[in-house]
Amino acid sequence: MSKYKELKRECFEANMDLPKLGLVVYTFGNVSAVDRNHGVFAIKPSGVPYETLLPEDIIIVDFENNVVEGSGRPSSDTKTHSFLYREWTAIGGVAHTHATYSVAWAQAQRDVPIFGTTHADHLTTDIPCAPPMRDELIRGNYEHNTGQQIIDCFKEKGLSHHEVEMVLIGNHGPFTWGKNAAKAVYNSKVLETLAEMAHLTLSINPEAPRLKEALIKKHYERKHGKNAYYGQQ
Repeated sequence: MSKYKELKRECFEANMDLPKLGLVVYTFGNVSAVDRNHGVFAIKPSGVPYETLLPEDIIIVDFENNVVEGSGRPSSDTKTHSFLYREWTAIGGVAHTHATYSVAWAQAQRDVPIFGTTHADHLTTDIPCAPPMRDELIRGNYEHNTGQQIIDCFKEKGLSHHEVEMVLIGNHGPFTWGKNAAKAVYNSKVLETLAEMAHLTLSINPEAPRLKEALIKKHYERKHGKNAYYGQQ
């Protein structure tokens, strides 16, 4: 029996949630789950349809992108996942989709503005959009450089990846992360929902104002602050 059975199961279940949540069509997406004790992560095999995917199909890869267990090829985005795991040592899962509204904002090369309290329940800033990759980086180690794009975007905007667990890559699409694979998928659905809400807001009122700071602070802190009172203890 594989010592990575539970890691594969976690990764498989997270991947299967993507089509259930309407975040992918065909093979457009992937989720990974990390096991830092063994220095590996599990990720969806490249190009395998979700309707035929099995737990045993999940590929185990180390942080240098070497296949540790599995007979297929890992996701083409594997190097982006490994880059983020190396740089951000507290995260436990990464998700990538081509969900419609998230991708639309990425293609528009725009941050998703914080318009309402639904957004503020999850983060206190606009959802960042990294600029499109430079030509020399596209010609280089593309997937590795996608990870570098994300890191650079957060540094340039002064953002914390602990507080903002999502990003758009200009002309590409969304990446999200979290304490585990399930949280990364959760953040993907949140991002897609906020992107859709923002689109509808601007279609109704192109001059819609950003949410005022007092409401941003209130809604974020009642859910995430030291005196949070949302939900059950």
